[in-house]
Amino acid sequence: MTAPLGPTLRIAITGAGMGGLATALALARQGFTQIDVYEAARDLGFVGAGIQIAPNLSRQLQQLGAWETHMAPDAVEMDNVSIRGGNTDEELVRLDVTHILERYGQPHRVAHRAALANALYEACKAVAPRIRFHFGTSVINVDFDTPRLCIRAWGEEGDGRWINADVVIGADGVKSVVRKCMLARHGEEDDAEDTGQAAYRIMLRRDQLAHDPELLSLLESNTTTRWIGAGRQIIAYPISNHTILNIATTQPDANFAAEPSATWTTRADKSAMLQVYADFCPRVVSLLRLVPTGDVCEWKLRVHRPLRTWVEGSVTLVGDACHPTLPHLGQGAAQAIEDGVVLAFMMGKLVNIKELNTGLLVFERLRKARTEFLVDEAAASGRALLLADPEAQAARDAAFQRVKEGGPNPDKWVDRAVTDYLYGFDCIADAEARYRECVVKVMS
Repeated sequence: MTAPLGPTLRIAITGAGMGGLATALALARQGFTQIDVYEAARDLGFVGAGIQIAPNLSRQLQQLGAWETHMAPDAVEMDNVSIRGGNTDEELVRLDVTHILERYGQPHRVAHRAALANALYEACKAVAPRIRFHFGTSVINVDFDTPRLCIRAWGEEGDGRWINADVVIGADGVKSVVRKCMLARHGEEDDAEDTGQAAYRIMLRRDQLAHDPELLSLLESNTTTRWIGAGRQIIAYPISNHTILNIATTQPDANFAAEPSATWTTRADKSAMLQVYADFCPRVVSLLRLVPTGDVCEWKLRVHRPLRTWVEGSVTLVGDACHPTLPHLGQGAAQAIEDGVVLAFMMGKLVNIKELNTGLLVFERLRKARTEFLVDEAAASGRALLLADPEAQAARDAAFQRVKEGGPNPDKWVDRAVTDYLYGFDCIADAEARYRECVVKVMS
């Protein structure tokens, strides 16, 4: 496939996270040949953690050619979701999720985040030289009129050097420099919003669990287990072909209170983590005790208010740069990757460089409302899971008991209405169906 502007358009992407990699890959597959990706880190270096591979994500990974070789061997298909009381380990509801394959055309899977990053990166390298990576290169400013980027490579001194482009795509995450520059252009502050929540991300290997058959069963099962308690939750599931148990928590943000506002992660104290979950059931406490002392890190969970626009001239934002979300729907990476795929689709329709701004605004119209709705849904799910009031918790737990009778699920990640909206969605089919209508609205 060759886009009309494919051989000539100079594309600069800031950030080699999930959104940046997917955007570069999707553009290359559309026929664009001059794609430069600037990444501040000196290598991919993704933090080890698990990731949900929902049907809407796996569908796009397969279309991008990033599935079979690197993702398929790592992914684990989920059969069940068990939601349990944090203190008691009592099962509130068990949901069979094997119907997801029949209903949405793809099973629900989980995998190692690094496997997803590597799959996208290897697929990008396979289409070289269309995509060129510049690791260890920070973006420090954006000129929206040209457009161009001011970059500084690792070890360079001074104010940086300017790189010209025809279009700039800010895929540089929740701490986006491109977004900050875009807002500053209009006199707006770029303030990430504190959620009051933080998270531990933990990975335990098979050899660390082998001594305890009960804990080992979590790794050998095809079940996602979530324990919920007052203001806290823990989710665990096997990844990397059942060789690693991924554990993620959410709890009130206490350890960052005295940290500078720019701090996003901190080396955490194991005893403090154990204290936070001291009243949880013995199985959870046993898992947390297995974490090596030096491996405890805590992430501050921040979001950003909805932006008025994602587009300024020939510059646009994708993924967490424009719609960062809480992890309670497991859709952060999926939505960033969908952004990249739809953006590439839209840019492939352009026949004249003068249409760039219009094309970017059409992309925004195709994606903005949906992603912002899902950000709100993730926040609502988090509120339901992290209730602290005992009466509210009791009402929520009763709602879990009614799920099998057809009632709504307080955990929106496995609520049928939400999964219908999410998992059955094909972002390219949607773009094909709506882009002409969106062009008319943008032009009017």
